[in-house]
Amino acid sequence: MTETTMEAVARAFSSHRFEDAVPRLDDDIVWELVGGEALAGKLAVVDVCTSLARDLKDVHTTFDRLRVIVASASVVVDSVASYFSADGSISRVASCDIYDFEDGRVVRIRSYNMELAPTG
Repeated sequence: MTETTMEAVARAFSSHRFEDAVPRLDDDIVWELVGGEALAGKLAVVDVCTSLARDLKDVHTTFDRLRVIVASASVVVDSVASYFSADGSISRVASCDIYDFEDGRVVRIRSYNMELAPTG
């Protein structure tokens, strides 16, 4: 798999464009949500992605930072996103997602997420 393709898959997943990334997820993927649960298997990951997409349907999301670092078989995405909901509430989240690839498929994701104070 080319670095460009690995980067595209990681960018899509970290940007909540799950439908673009799901075809590249390994059936035995593990998604570790640091400080929370670990999801095992593509079906479990897709279920969470579907739920997240539904929750974000009426939320406007902007990325204040989306930095991507590509290595030989891994991609790191460092981001800060602002979420503007229909009720006027705003939340900001800093994230770091580390993607490990084997044979062109994502086999592991480790995600660190932290809520930030909204900017003024």
